[in-house]
Amino acid sequence: MSIFFCRTLVLTLYLSLIQINLLAQTGEAMDSTIKKIVKSEEEWKLDLSEEEFYILREKGTERSFTGTYNKYKEAGNYVCAGCSSLLFSSEKKYDSGSGWPSFWEPAEETNITSESDSSLGRIRTEILCTHCGGHLGHVFNDGPDPTGLRYCINSGALHFQKEKSSDNIK
Repeated sequence: MSIFFCRTLVLTLYLSLIQINLLAQTGEAMDSTIKKIVKSEEEWKLDLSEEEFYILREKGTERSFTGTYNKYKEAGNYVCAGCSSLLFSSEKKYDSGSGWPSFWEPAEETNITSESDSSLGRIRTEILCTHCGGHLGHVFNDGPDPTGLRYCINSGALHFQKEKSSDNIK
């Protein structure tokens, strides 16, 4: 067995343990409380830009170093471009040097689902939006502490919501 296969297996098991832990904490299966968004291909084409459709629905990947959010530094949250579910916080974003926005932890773990992806002749862990099933990117076990994970996300799968300034709140 190759070291890459072993690492991928460990990562998949880790993500499964997160789901089991959530089940133990809530006492109910994750899917029983998750609202799923179901649309036809034509509805998705109407609602998404060409790039968003390619990435989210056709599991495409934007070229590295070309995405809007790769070097983006604003404070706020990244939500799914398909359904606006909260995915990541700018507080957990870092520059991995990969050319895609990278995060070491999701903002809401229940909003991200993982599955095995062998599309390039090797096994990777694909991550999807739990609510709309949109392809977001992949997660790797070469990230920084404290998780050791690198969520490598396509900018085209995200929309950004700027953090509201406390000066504007009265």
